[in-house]
Amino acid sequence: MSSEAIRRRAFLLFSGGAAALLLWPHRLSAQQPPAKVYRIFWASTESQPDPFVDGFREGLRERGYVEGKNFILELRYAPGNPDALRAVLSELTRSKVDLAVSSGPAIRAMKRATDVPVLFAIGGDPVELGLVKSLNRPGGNFTGSTFLSLDLAGKRVEMLKEVFPRLRRLAVLSNTDHPGERSEWQATQQSAQKLSIEPVYVPFIGAPQLDHALTAAGNANADAMLVFPEGATMVHRTKIAQFAISRGLPSMFGWSEYADAGGLLSYGANQRATYSRLAVYADRVLRGENPANLPVEQPTKFELAVNLRTARALKIEVPGSILLRADKTIE
Repeated sequence: MSSEAIRRRAFLLFSGGAAALLLWPHRLSAQQPPAKVYRIFWASTESQPDPFVDGFREGLRERGYVEGKNFILELRYAPGNPDALRAVLSELTRSKVDLAVSSGPAIRAMKRATDVPVLFAIGGDPVELGLVKSLNRPGGNFTGSTFLSLDLAGKRVEMLKEVFPRLRRLAVLSNTDHPGERSEWQATQQSAQKLSIEPVYVPFIGAPQLDHALTAAGNANADAMLVFPEGATMVHRTKIAQFAISRGLPSMFGWSEYADAGGLLSYGANQRATYSRLAVYADRVLRGENPANLPVEQPTKFELAVNLRTARALKIEVPGSILLRADKTIE
């Protein structure tokens, strides 16, 4: 090989290596969170310790975020009282926070934070609530996840009947101040009627009417109780679960947190996993994507939880068919 050819080959090798070195930081940065320290506002009507914010933190860590280094999470809690958040939320602007995240019914108060990107995870219908124009094209500054699934409403009735075959009359506790509630009630009615079960509708409006609703449920001469999953019943899940036990009523709920609190059964999405998944959208928004173009997600995996302590208290033998399908059993 001539000296000229050797020099040309060396130049090409050096040039290619240099180009690779120049490209390498760019490729790496695409996998790393942005260098800026972002401020994320978290609003919740839950109480602490909060498993949902822990799930969100976990999701951010999986994407390389380090709290205190490249993001700061500002927590605001008003247990059971969304109105208490309104004064704080009305001050939210892009100059103060980069992103807001709502847990449960706090999203109603978030509607005033119109110039801040907002992520939500709610049990109701975000279209009916007026947060988004459609699930596929939110069209504004709100997006996230909804747990609402009408298919699940029917399956909850079926599972409760499988555990308690003598079920003939079912009290259905429902917060009517819940977007999508009418559709959920209709789906529950249809499933109950197919199984020759008489559903007894026990509506209430928000947490202040819950005690009255529980009294009505207790006077309904029902064999069991089903509770629609949403913010007000979630906050008061222990009270509701213990009420059912005290009245000897097998109970069915929507999320495993209700079963943890003493409910006999729950069937629905894993909320913690959903909040962890919400961190994916947080990352995309912080990188500059528009929430208007991020479709509202719906969980595709669901979990069945069984509280065996409650089953023993009610003298119910849970069928093996249910136990084999259970993702979580509480001893």
